[in-house]
Amino acid sequence: GGGIGQELSPQLANRKARLCLLDRDQETGDRLAHELKKSPAEILTVQADITRSEDRERAINRMTQAWGGIDILINLAGVMDFTRFDEADPGIIQRILQVNVEAPMQLVRYALPSMIEQGRGRIVNIGSMFGSIGFPCFAAYSASKFAMRGFSQALRRELAGSGVGVSYISPRAVKTRFNPPVIHRMAELGMMRMDEPQWVAQKIVRAIEKEKDEAYLGFPEGLFARINAILPRLVDAAIVKQVPALIAFTERGRKAT
Repeated sequence: GGGIGQELSPQLANRKARLCLLDRDQETGDRLAHELKKSPAEILTVQADITRSEDRERAINRMTQAWGGIDILINLAGVMDFTRFDEADPGIIQRILQVNVEAPMQLVRYALPSMIEQGRGRIVNIGSMFGSIGFPCFAAYSASKFAMRGFSQALRRELAGSGVGVSYISPRAVKTRFNPPVIHRMAELGMMRMDEPQWVAQKIVRAIEKEKDEAYLGFPEGLFARINAILPRLVDAAIVKQVPALIAFTERGRKAT
């Protein structure tokens, strides 16, 4: 309700998708559902904390009971931390891994058997360019997105021939409330580029329609991700130059809080 999902939901609804919206905040989910009521889609909202096994199971069961199965599961939830790793809060590190890695993997585990049984389906994991390029001061977040990229690749190979596909979609920074103010300030100073959430949502829908295995959104970051996979030392040289400025931003952020 507060990030890419807010733009992605109406685009899917306008294509007559039946949507089950999961959010920790029932009011947020209901508000988004109300905004979508003019669309031709059927909308179901479920209040759920996806880090809780009982909430995950309840959400999957609600969808299955309502519609008889699940065709597409889109993992969008995420937590970010921008700080030097030696100063990172241990609790935040744990939370990042729970929300960004364990919870989506467990949701996939719940949804997958019925997809395999029906012989069709698609898992859509929304990653990040930081899942291909390890970025200073985003160590825990980068690690979580590297994990989701590896999970998506391994699962895709495991499911070959089953009729169930796996998409890993990697945006660069997106102009949503998900990013702390310091990220927006860095973008204003030209230290990173940010995309409009509506454009990112369009690209996600397109990737789903085309059944893409992977999609990297944004240039030149998409190119850097591929270079980093082959010649990481070239990318090292470019990123290391930014480290002093990044550390300065973390210090400003700490003082601001």
